[in-house]
Formats: sequence, structure tokens, C-alpha cells
Amino acid sequence: MNLKVIAVDGNLEVIVQSSVQFDSELPEFRTRGGVHIHDDKLTVTSPALMFVKALDVLLEKMRNAGFDFSRVKAISGSGQQHGSVFWRKGARQTLNHLDPQKHLHLQLQECFALQDCPVWMDSSTSDQCQFLEAAVGGAQRLADITGSRAYEVRLTPKTPEISQYLHSSKISLISSFASSLFLGDYAPIDFSDGSGMNLMDIFERRWSQVCLDAAAPQLAERLGDLMPSAAVLGCVSLYYTERFGFAPSCKVVAFTGDNPGSLAGMRLQEGDLAVSLGTSDTVFLWIRDPRPSTEGHIFCNPVDCGAYMALICFKNGSFPRERIRDECAGGSWERFSGALRSTPMGNHGNLGMYFDVMEITPPAAGVHRFNVSWFEQDVEIRALLEGQFLAKRVHAEKLGYKIRDECSAVVMLSDDEACLQVLSDVFNAPVYTIDVTDSACLGCAYRALHALEAGTGASFTEMLRNAPEPQLAARPTPGLRTRSYLEPKYSQSLNTVTVHLVVDSRSGS
Repeated sequence: MNLKVIAVDGNLEVIVQSSVQFDSELPEFRTRGGVHIHDDKLTVTSPALMFVKALDVLLEKMRNAGFDFSRVKAISGSGQQHGSVFWRKGARQTLNHLDPQKHLHLQLQECFALQDCPVWMDSSTSDQCQFLEAAVGGAQRLADITGSRAYEVRLTPKTPEISQYLHSSKISLISSFASSLFLGDYAPIDFSDGSGMNLMDIFERRWSQVCLDAAAPQLAERLGDLMPSAAVLGCVSLYYTERFGFAPSCKVVAFTGDNPGSLAGMRLQEGDLAVSLGTSDTVFLWIRDPRPSTEGHIFCNPVDCGAYMALICFKNGSFPRERIRDECAGGSWERFSGALRSTPMGNHGNLGMYFDVMEITPPAAGVHRFNVSWFEQDVEIRALLEGQFLAKRVHAEKLGYKIRDECSAVVMLSDDEACLQVLSDVFNAPVYTIDVTDSACLGCAYRALHALEAGTGASFTEMLRNAPEPQLAARPTPGLRTRSYLEPKYSQSLNTVTVHLVVDSRSGS
């Protein structure tokens, strides 16, 4: 885990990249992967001061490398979602009067009610999640209001932390915390990151009173007002103009979450879908008419105030693919791809779901083949990949994604032609690849530029018209109708798996 910076010029060219590695460059905080895993194995935190010192180090690196801060017109950024920072009473006064002769971390070390920030990996608040869902009328009702069922975003105190909570004056997300450092004042939470908190009505774009009441006392006053993701919050504080030479007119644009930042960095448009293949697979969607579900997340769109984005995570990503490669292709990706090319789209109706670990979407485990106990090796390979991609399509459509002739799927972290062709056929859409590293960071550089040009009326997409174009990688195989014989089977298999899970849970097995 690290802190990164990307600077782009008016032509969207990246002119500076730098980073600070938390573990190796800030060893005094004794983190592994940027976090502390507590003895209960559920509580996971990061030192608030580590983030501050990382900013000190990063800005000093840039200055020592000769970067001219006076040329910076606007700043925005992103922070890991579902993390929070609890400011101590009196911290605002310190932020307002930072001494440019001193490092930030030396001035802010007494400003946190909780020295350790709960981060996205924290899973210690299951009881609070269940209470929140019950208070509003169930998981689906919570999703209808906030965009998702309850997830463990720790914005409320656990029992040992009540005293610290009562001594807090402000609760920030990691994103709004970072923008506060540049603003020299408490920064508001933006719509997009705020919609991942299970506290915001995503359709009204304001805090949900019923959710606030269920979460913690006096929470609204600690959270403050929400703000559009494209809002200009003000200019950088005097600290940065006097210490680093920033122009006094340099704008601070609302920071957002890392996933919304990635949507901006991948330059998705309405109707687009992006698939990131990794240890866990992730699907990003740009949608206009969301249908919240207990599976996946709906967020306010960070670059179009009238739209939404959806995010679906699948735990069983590369591990099942690697296992089937080893079992059916002798460990060779070339043979794996050859099997895909040698088997027909639709796999003669042979379909499987491969959950090596307990899946999130859907909540299931094990290998489930449709009406058979085993497949030939080549058939198994295609059954795996088609099953994984069909899952992405089915669950995307549940959240409001609509297949259109003109829409595109953007695939990251994969350049295998056979794999991309399967994806194109399953979605019945052209597939493009795009070379984007650090998409969340780059996306927020784009967002800062867009905010500067807001007066021109140009949309985010129009502003990025000179950015490098995605490369067409695959088109749907002509004449194939995937929906007619594959999706019903996937849905039927999914229902069967769900029934088995219900029966198993009731029998205690």
C-alpha cells in the first residue's frame, strides 16, 4: 500500500509520477501492507499519522526532484473506500493555522481522536451491520436507500472507543481526510465516496436520517454536509503556497474513493462496462437507472451528477482459472487458450460455476456443473471461463446494466485473445483494452482538470477526447445468440446452488 501522485498537463500527458511506500519508507509505523491486523484478526487499521507523514515525504520528493508546484492549477485525489478518520476536538484550529516551517505530521500528531484508522479490510462490525439492516427493514431495504446491503464501514464506535468518539469533532473518509490536508480545513465528503457508507440516500443525495439514527448518536454533525464530486472546495491553504510554492489560486477539487476514481481513470461512458481480472475479479458499470440489490454496490457517479456507477466483486478470480489450467492444460496458458479456441461458443450447453472459496456474488462455495458430474478437459476450461463471464453479465444486469449494440466492455489486466473473445461473445459487445496503470490516481487528475473547465460546459467525456483511445480487441462472433441458451442455464444453476445452500444451512451441515 502506498501514496501516489500523478500530474498531467493540459494535453492529458502524464508529466510526473511518484509514490511513497508505507512499509519500507515509513518503517517506524510497523505496518505490513500498510495496515495493522489486530489480535482478534477482525480489526484492521492504519495509523492516521502515517498518511500525513507520507504526504510530507511525497511533497519533499517532488520538490527535491525539481517539480514546479507553481504550475499546478488544481488538485484532486482518491482514497481507499470504507476507511475513516476521527478528528479530535480542536483539530480544526490546528488545520487552519499550519506553520509552513514545520512538517505536517509534527503539527497534526495530537489531532486524532482515534490514532488508528479503521480501513476497508476491517471486519469487526458484523453486529452493527446486522443492527443497521434490521433498523431500516432488512438488507434489500437498506440497499434501496443506500445502494448496497450493510458492509463493514466503521464510522460508529465500538464499545471500547465510546470515549474517543465523544471527543471527536469530525469524521472523515480517507478521501475527505486527504482533501482536508490540502484545504487547511475540514473538507466535505463527496457524493460518490459518501454513497459507499450505508448512510446516504443515493437518490436524494443526502444523508438518510433513518440510517444515521440507527448508526450512532450525533453522527450527522460529525459527518457534515455532502458535496458534489466535481465541486471546487476552495484553494490550497497558505501552508502549501509558502512551503512549496503552490500558486494561491490552486484549486482543491473534492476527493473521492478509489473505485470511483478508477471509473474516471478508465474513461468509461454511459453503457460501458469494465472488467478487471485478478485474484478477485471486479466489474465496473456506468448506469443511468440503477436497480439496487443485496449483491454489489451502487454509487453516485463521480463524473456525471445525474448518473450512477455500480461495482461487483467476485472472490473467485484467478485462483480457479489457475487451478483449471493446471488440471486441464498441464499448467500452460497457451494450451488453456488453445482449448478455448477449439471449443464452440456455448460449449454445447456445458456450463459450470467454480467457487474455490466462499463467493460473495452469489454467496456459494464448491464446483457446480450443470446436470453432469464431470467434463472433458477442453470442455471444463470453456465451462469455467464462460461461467465466470456469464456471472458478471447476469449480476451486472440485475443492477441495471443494459446490453446495447453500441456499448463496449473494457477489459484490464488481460491481453489473451481467446479470453477476450469469450468475454465479447458472452456480453454480445465489442471488447476494448486500455493501458491504464494507477487508474484511480490518473482519474482524479482528469477530474481536477474537468473541474477547472466546468465553466465551458464540456462534459467529462468531451474533455478527454484527446486522451489515448482504447484498442479494439474482439468483436462478438457473428450469428451467435448467447442469451437464448446460456443465461437461462446459468440462472437455473444459480437457483439450484442457492436452494442447496438454504437446505444445508437449515440442516446444520
